[in-house]
Amino acid sequence: MRPLFAAVAAALLFAPLAADAHGPSRQKVTETIEISAPPEKVWARIGEFDDMSWLPPIAATEAPKGNEIGAIRVLHVETPDGPTVTEELTKYDAAKRSYSYRITEVDVKVLPVTNYSSTITVKDGANGGSLVEWRGAFYRGFPNNDPPPELNDEASAKAVTDLYKTGLGALKTELEATN
Repeated sequence: MRPLFAAVAAALLFAPLAADAHGPSRQKVTETIEISAPPEKVWARIGEFDDMSWLPPIAATEAPKGNEIGAIRVLHVETPDGPTVTEELTKYDAAKRSYSYRITEVDVKVLPVTNYSSTITVKDGANGGSLVEWRGAFYRGFPNNDPPPELNDEASAKAVTDLYKTGLGALKTELEATN
């Protein structure tokens, strides 16, 4: 009985330390928007991995391999010679109007995340319209304990949420104006 008591006592004694030492937790963000445009039209606008011109902070996209799995795209933020984000296409399904990608290189000053992966999908919406879903999973920009405020969980989730809302809002405005 004594070894069991010792194990329980040790677990109770060290449990608070273990809880503080676990590091960052995976963050998840999902944003959706209804667009009054047919899904085919929405997919035609966002379904090409090599074209992120619909996303406002992106000034230029380089992606010579198009929608080929493993294709790399380099996004130039704000200006054609501005900071870049490098992403890799991991899944592409035109029939399901969906693709997935992951960030392979990003300066945390541009987007305060690490180990980021994302999927964007266009679904049939109400009244012939579309429902666009953009979801991502990632870790904060500072992988160790005690991150600075601009690289903590809240900052990373806010940055991704703001990016998704900005992009989806711009997409809605553009497509509904031409529909």
